[in-house]
Amino acid sequence: MSDEEHQFESKADAGASKTYPQQAGTIRKNGYIVIKGRPCKVVEVSTSKTGKHGHAKCHFVAIDIFTAKKLEDIVPSSHNCDVPHVNRTDYQLIDISEDGFVSLLTDNGNTKDDLKLPTDDSLLTQIKDGFADGKDLVVSVMSAMGEEQICALKDIGPK
Repeated sequence: MSDEEHQFESKADAGASKTYPQQAGTIRKNGYIVIKGRPCKVVEVSTSKTGKHGHAKCHFVAIDIFTAKKLEDIVPSSHNCDVPHVNRTDYQLIDISEDGFVSLLTDNGNTKDDLKLPTDDSLLTQIKDGFADGKDLVVSVMSAMGEEQICALKDIGPK
């Protein structure tokens, strides 16, 4: 064996999967599914009858949770689909920088500075107006498959 020590650069996370498998027939409306590599919220599910050649099929109509694009997929109901791990976390808004990034306060007192303002116009104006008025704002951040985005806003009163 060699006497020299090897240095490993770790660029990986803890190995936790971004998705988990779930049988297509058990996915319901308002659930989540991965279609074309994007995390989506299911808005409509229809199941066809078993045909001459086997499987019943599930037809999913879903909306991408980050881009709000409508996606569709048809999967045999007995097959597994990927379902994203979706987390929603609330942070207090501290600051909005000129370049469109927000500064958020986490539960343990640290700041989170790597999130951009949302692209949704009504939510964007609510956040900017509320911050300009000096209100204490709490934003909900949705995260799935390595992406994060501000999805909702709560006003907890004046500072």
